[in-house]
Amino acid sequence: MLSKTFKHSTMKKSFLIPLMAVVLMFAHPAKADEGMWMVNLLNKLNQGELTKMGLRLSSEDIYSINQSSLKDAIVIFGGGCTGEIISDQGLLLTNMHCGYGRIQSHTTVENDYLKNGFWARSMDEELANPGLSVRFLKRIEDVTKLVNSRLTGDMNEQQRRAKIRQVSDRLENQAVEGTHFNATVRPFYEGNEFYLFVYETFRDVRLVASPPTSIGDFGSLTDNWMWPRHKADFAMFRVYMSPDGKPAKYSPDNVPYQPGHHLPVSMEGVKEGDFAMIMGYPGNTDRFMTSYGIRELMEVSHPNRIKIRGRKLEIMNETMNQSPEHRIMYASKYKGTSNYWKYSIGQMEGFERIDLLSERKTLEKDFLRWINGRRRREERYGETLELIRTAYESRRPYENAGQYIRECLLSGPEFTRFAVQTNELKSLLEQSFVKRLFNSKERKKQVANLRSYGKRHFRDYHRPTDQKIAAALLTLFKEDVDSKYYPEAFAKALDEYNGDVQAYVDDLYSRSIFTDRDRYEAFLDDPHAGKLSSDPAFRFANSVYSSYYRLRSMASQYDNQLQKGQRLFVKGVTDMQSDKTFYPDANGTMRLTYGKVGGYKVKDAVRYRYYTTLEGVMEKEDPDNYEFIVPDRLKELYQAKDYGPYGEDGQMPVCFITNNDITGGNSGSPVMNGKGELIGLAFDSNWEGMTGDIEYAEETQKTVCTDIRYLLFILDKIGEVDWLIEEMDVVN
Repeated sequence: MLSKTFKHSTMKKSFLIPLMAVVLMFAHPAKADEGMWMVNLLNKLNQGELTKMGLRLSSEDIYSINQSSLKDAIVIFGGGCTGEIISDQGLLLTNMHCGYGRIQSHTTVENDYLKNGFWARSMDEELANPGLSVRFLKRIEDVTKLVNSRLTGDMNEQQRRAKIRQVSDRLENQAVEGTHFNATVRPFYEGNEFYLFVYETFRDVRLVASPPTSIGDFGSLTDNWMWPRHKADFAMFRVYMSPDGKPAKYSPDNVPYQPGHHLPVSMEGVKEGDFAMIMGYPGNTDRFMTSYGIRELMEVSHPNRIKIRGRKLEIMNETMNQSPEHRIMYASKYKGTSNYWKYSIGQMEGFERIDLLSERKTLEKDFLRWINGRRRREERYGETLELIRTAYESRRPYENAGQYIRECLLSGPEFTRFAVQTNELKSLLEQSFVKRLFNSKERKKQVANLRSYGKRHFRDYHRPTDQKIAAALLTLFKEDVDSKYYPEAFAKALDEYNGDVQAYVDDLYSRSIFTDRDRYEAFLDDPHAGKLSSDPAFRFANSVYSSYYRLRSMASQYDNQLQKGQRLFVKGVTDMQSDKTFYPDANGTMRLTYGKVGGYKVKDAVRYRYYTTLEGVMEKEDPDNYEFIVPDRLKELYQAKDYGPYGEDGQMPVCFITNNDITGGNSGSPVMNGKGELIGLAFDSNWEGMTGDIEYAEETQKTVCTDIRYLLFILDKIGEVDWLIEEMDVVN
């Protein structure tokens, strides 16, 4: 699946890159159907090509600030997905896996919405989701000249970033002054161009419908990143606004959002060669990553993730097989852990299959020859690759240790991130008597917040499982990481327990307030700073974070060097290939990608067709495997061939593939025909296209989509919520 579970850009493999104020962007020469194009520049770049392929809309129909356009129906859903408005009552469609955590939060053993699905019978039954928001793009403005006019050639990287931030802050404030909008300036083409994005954010977003996981997540981990696929990966929400039309927090007085545009839903279906267009918010790509970066992925980042998460998943899976209650408890955690575990496996295989390392080395050799062709080029670009090489090599030990800290210690046992939430309360408790009196309201507020946080935490917490994960991952950390990178608390514990990780973990879990609901509640009833200071989990957690930030500090000395080298490389290569059209790398801003529906050749004598049907669901059925359970009602419909108006030629289409260029963040993006009508819902890429974040695989990279007709079929025949279908503009 493609959501940015990275909340933090899972596509960025280095824990150092986010430190940079300037986000790394790259350009790449476009191949057929390749490219994540900026919607405000289509009239300059691609309108003719789009029209030739089958688009029937103008660039103004797609992006406009003067009239209703497609952009007004596309939203950033939560923190890492895309959604689209499909009715004039704010009805929103996205992937089930994007809303999975929200669906789980409403799920209980008595009301198992993951197993049985959730179907609101009216707006009154829609469920509120505190903390969930959607953002609508209002406009994009080119501010390149304004920013570049403040940059000088004698600035170093740090000075340059500081100036960019200063100018960006001013432009952002000016853009939204006197409004409820928010704005951000983003760099493109490695900081050679800058654009201002203005958004409107709505915070009352309610759950409307989601299928049972046996339909919406059919195939789950086994089928993830694969083709053929057979699932209806969708969930429906509704955006609400205040009665005066403004964004507002949840209130029973709020009314459905009235969009500037909503997408019609097409029943026409898809055929081989049909035009397909996707709009959304792809997260990050690194299409100009050098061989040095690819080597780091292949030798450090991916092997580490595969090993560590693989062990964690084994333990989670054991727990989930114990009972329905345990399955619900760990469903979202398991999916979040497994998604990019499998991604790493697939990308490693892809790199080797297409020998991407050799390809990039060839590009770098061509680049060096081009540089040496003229003295001015040598003066400008001569140090480029050496800067990049030495930066990657120098940071490697810190990168390795940092990833192990993240995966084993920060994201391993759940108490680590839980415990540090109490740091602010501890500071308040340590104040003098007079200050404590003065800040008593703040202290009470902190206690209330922590009580609420603890309630959510322990709701999906299983101590025996967390204890097993802690013992397993701390053991891996001990075995694989140089002791000089150990957090102080961990090193001391190994001495105290004679290197016995299991004994240390068992003692910690038996005593800490963060591993037991009753102990935690008792602490909040009578909080004392000393109780926190003596808590083994609290000491461990703060020591881990201290080590992590120390590693980042040690590695940050190479940030400027790497950034300069990458900017020079991208600028140099684009100069070298000046006859080609370039697009900026994905960076979480709205993009459009266009392509066609079609199958592909996998290997000799093996070719996949472009669509799947309900017959494939039945072929995969395995009642002993929760990933491939088929609901009785769906089997009844299949046996009776009761497909209503949604079937075609006696079959029920389920999924299809296109060659659109997408990445993480495009989960939930609308797949549209040439008239801007919804024909499908993007939810994944295929195994053969797993190199896509680094290299677009022209012959084999595919976008996997749920056919909109299957979605309507599920709403009608399984959910029996025809009122939602009637709310949409369904066209033939």
